[in-house]
Amino acid sequence: MAVTTFTEEHTSLLPPKRIFKASIIDSHKLIPKLMPQAIKSIEVQGDGGAGSIKTINFPEGGKFKSIKYRVDELNEETYTYKYTLVGGDGLVDNLEKISYDVKFEQSADGGSISKVTSTYYTVGDFKLNEEEIKAGKEKVSAMFKVVEAYLLQNPEAYA
Repeated sequence: MAVTTFTEEHTSLLPPKRIFKASIIDSHKLIPKLMPQAIKSIEVQGDGGAGSIKTINFPEGGKFKSIKYRVDELNEETYTYKYTLVGGDGLVDNLEKISYDVKFEQSADGGSISKVTSTYYTVGDFKLNEEEIKAGKEKVSAMFKVVEAYLLQNPEAYA
């Protein structure tokens, strides 16, 4: 088994509390409404906190039908969120799991910086496809931009 880790940062004009609540806490309600072309629905088994299972269902005709992940940690005070992809089409045979660690921090200008660390656990000597990883990162980045735009246009939402 090999372990490969990627870290990236995104900045936002919004404070951590707002973007965290919209993009993490209420993602199952908000994201399918804002991006129906990309995400059909998000089902939650549990209360949404640690131990919950979330299934993201994609629209017909896409590369994936669904992915399933387990919430490992959700802390609304430190704006941290950890989860592990445990099933679905996004977890190919040569990947044991993918873990994500997301943290939102206050920036000097009153906005926030989100740090996302992705850790891929491969089976055997399987090599990751960097183009697919890049495409996945771009989709996550696009989702954050859509949520940010929604919050900027709706200052009362998640205030």
